[in-house]
Amino acid sequence: MTTPTGPDPIDVAVGTRIRVQRRHLKISQDELAQVLGLTFQQVQKYERGTNRVSASMLVRIAAKLQTTVGSLVGEDMVAEHDMAMLTALSTPGAIELLQAYGQATPRARKAMLGMAKALVEPEGD
Repeated sequence: MTTPTGPDPIDVAVGTRIRVQRRHLKISQDELAQVLGLTFQQVQKYERGTNRVSASMLVRIAAKLQTTVGSLVGEDMVAEHDMAMLTALSTPGAIELLQAYGQATPRARKAMLGMAKALVEPEGD
């Protein structure tokens, strides 16, 4: 189901959790798809929240990703803060940026943060 503005936010959050866990385990979309008997495009649609994940498929995905269904549906998460974090992580490039930040030196992290803030802050008049 989609909302007037796009996929249902719950489906997006579930998809983001799948993507985050898959990438954490260094499993490609293609590898996950093969194990599940799907195409990588279907995995992409699940991860974007474009297509809903059925209960049976969610169980299979959780098993492959070494996690629980509860974790993938957000039962282990606490508040709206977590939803905001998952929404931010679903932005294309966000995970790669976070990985690069984690690998950077403290000096480089400070520079990256300064540059990111400068790019999004409105310019002073």
